[in-house]
Amino acid sequence: MRMELLERYRDFLNKDLIPYTPREGSVGYLCAEGHIAAALIGEGRAYYRGELSDSKTALHRAGMEPFVLSYKEGLALLNGTSSPTALAAVAVYDLLKAVESADLVAAMSFEMLGGLLRAYDERVLNCRPQKELLETADIIKRMLHGSQVTKKAEGTHVQDPLSLRCIPQLHGAVKKTLRDAWAAVEVEINGCADNPIVCGAADDPQVFSNGNPDASYVGIEMDSACIAATAAAKMSERRNVRFLDEKLSPYPYFLIKKPGLNSGLMIPQYTQAGLLNDMKILSTPASVDSVTTSANQEDYVSMGYNACKKALGIAEKFEYVLAIELLSAYQAQQFVDPSLTRGEGTKAVLEAMKDLVPVMEEDIYLYPYLEKLRNWIHDGGLLESAGCVLKSEKNRK
Repeated sequence: MRMELLERYRDFLNKDLIPYTPREGSVGYLCAEGHIAAALIGEGRAYYRGELSDSKTALHRAGMEPFVLSYKEGLALLNGTSSPTALAAVAVYDLLKAVESADLVAAMSFEMLGGLLRAYDERVLNCRPQKELLETADIIKRMLHGSQVTKKAEGTHVQDPLSLRCIPQLHGAVKKTLRDAWAAVEVEINGCADNPIVCGAADDPQVFSNGNPDASYVGIEMDSACIAATAAAKMSERRNVRFLDEKLSPYPYFLIKKPGLNSGLMIPQYTQAGLLNDMKILSTPASVDSVTTSANQEDYVSMGYNACKKALGIAEKFEYVLAIELLSAYQAQQFVDPSLTRGEGTKAVLEAMKDLVPVMEEDIYLYPYLEKLRNWIHDGGLLESAGCVLKSEKNRK
């Protein structure tokens, strides 16, 4: 396609003109791409500055006219893995940020639940030298550097539950899966998935009908990313439960001073359970399914679009699950001796959280604070709050 066509799509973004595109009804790409391209030529509908109208009206308001396509451009706009790749790019970006945030949330819980860092000894971890495993353990230890709370827990029990002991193993596996997905998406963004592909000189063109528009790469990667994120979320929920059950922690039920009279943080765990159920449903792979289309010419389809679409939902739910665990780790602070020094990283996070949530001594309306924490995670604020501590500690090493 011509450069001016690509520039017109760029103008759409710069002028806040967004084609109306139904999210459902695609096995790979054609439907979504078709709706986007329709707005380009003055068909279909589009949003201009948030207001939906027919595309001709939207184009006029944005100071543009319908675009006149040249040869091959109609096919190029429809074919390829553009929409699943775009969805995958956003999803994997958010998921990577979420799992990095999960390291910090887990460190907060590890400290408040009396975790034993002996399980993170380098001699132990180097017996299984997975890169991401070692990286995660290092982050947890740097977050907890100088923690008297963690030091006090030494010798109090033989070993921790798996949700504390296996953080590096699970988070490491999740990171590897997501980084593999990132690499695949990077190649897709920079590759050509058109059909047909035209090669050769202008006086001797070679036209190749091909299978490059297949969305299996991003589809299978996003199915795997959904499974990985759900695995991390299920561990987060289990750590959170340990905070709320008086039999599993030194804290009162539901992290409230007068349980029974107050519900404390009981209901947010319900929310975690509901979110986790949704995540498990969304973790059912789309790419293993196939429904024949196009009168059996497309006798197999990748279902990559659906895999990438559901990854976006997984990312958002994962952030909420982490926000709920983080809220519990914060509220547990009021029951721990304030004279005990917190870890350098966890202390930095706690300081930042003072501006986001109050210490809950009796029941309050929690929803706004959960939204604040989820947005804080999504926007990278949690990572930023501990960033300086982690960087300086790494430099010292």
